[in-house]
Amino acid sequence: MKQTILIIDDDEKLNRLLEKFLGDFGMAVQSAVTPSAGLKRFKENPPDLIILDIMLPEMDGFEVCRTIRRTSRIPIIMLTARGDLTDRVVGLELGADDYLPKPFEPRELVARIQSVLRRTNPTGFGKTETFGTLEIDFARQTVALEGHPLDLTTGEYTALSFLAVNTGKVLDRDQILNELKGIDCEAFNRTVDVTVSRLRQKLGDDPKTPRFIKTVWGSGYLFLGGSPEK
Repeated sequence: MKQTILIIDDDEKLNRLLEKFLGDFGMAVQSAVTPSAGLKRFKENPPDLIILDIMLPEMDGFEVCRTIRRTSRIPIIMLTARGDLTDRVVGLELGADDYLPKPFEPRELVARIQSVLRRTNPTGFGKTETFGTLEIDFARQTVALEGHPLDLTTGEYTALSFLAVNTGKVLDRDQILNELKGIDCEAFNRTVDVTVSRLRQKLGDDPKTPRFIKTVWGSGYLFLGGSPEK
C-alpha cells in the first residue's frame, strides 16, 4: 500500500513541488495551505505522516502539532524557515518526530520520511505483546496498563516500544535518542531523560524499585519486562 502524506504549508508552490516529488517515490500526497483545512483532512482521512510548517496563518505549527497530539501519535515532521535551536526544541517537546530547516533538498525530506516511518512502525515483533501488567499493541501503537489505556506522546510511545523490543538489553542514550529523533539531534540529549521520566510517571514505575525501566548508571536504560528486579 502507498504511504499517505499530508502537507500543511501555506506555500502553494512548495506543496505542488513536493506532491510531484514524493509521488515519484510512490507516496500518495495531499496538501493544505491553512491549519483549519489541514486539520479537517487529518480528521477525515488520517495519513501515515504529516509534514507541518511552523509559520502558518490562523495558528502556528506548534499549536497545530499540539492539537494533533491530543488525539493522535501520527508521525509529524516540522519545517522551519528559522534555524533557531529553540524552535526545534519546542517542536520536538510538543511531540514532533523530526524537523527540517528550510530551504532543504527534497531527497533529504524523503530520507527523513522513510526514517521516521521506520522508527514509528517497528517490525519483527508480534502485533500485541504483554509485559507483566503492560500491554503494547505495536500495530495500533497503543499501550494499556492493567487494562487501562495510557495516554502517551509519540516520543514516549517510541521510547517505550524500543525499550520493550530490546527487553533485557541495556540501551544507551544515543541509541534511544536515535529512535526518538533521528538525524542531527546531538543537541537534544536531555530529551531522553525527560521522556523516560514522563514514561515512568505514567507507568507508575518507581526508579528505586522499577518493574519496567531501570537506570543503569553510566550506561543507559534497561527494560525489565514488567517483573520487579530481584
